[in-house]
Amino acid sequence: MSAIPAAPDVLAPDVEVVPLPDVAERLGQPVTRVHQLIRDGHLLALRRNGVLGVPSAFLVDTEVVKGLAGTTTLLRDAGYQEDEILRWLFTPDDSLPGTPIDALRGDRGREVKRRAQAMGF
Repeated sequence: MSAIPAAPDVLAPDVEVVPLPDVAERLGQPVTRVHQLIRDGHLLALRRNGVLGVPSAFLVDTEVVKGLAGTTTLLRDAGYQEDEILRWLFTPDDSLPGTPIDALRGDRGREVKRRAQAMGF
């Protein structure tokens, strides 16, 4: 089995990061399924204080935020690394307004994906 990819912690200290076992519990899935979601690029993980976790903003109730996987795929295809994707998702953008992850959570995924796609050119 391959290692679980994890970005360095590039997020502000006030961004809540949920340990993987807790993510599994929230999603109602075994932790091995969460590992697979990360390997498949549907979730991004990072190490904070030595613990592998996922930003809580990536989860809504018992699901992964709609559009997150597609957005991260667009950015990866454009050559962005995991840490750069995390930074971008959590960087405020006055024209959205808020951050790209806030926009995804607020059902403005089409605009976020459009911007992610444009970043590749």
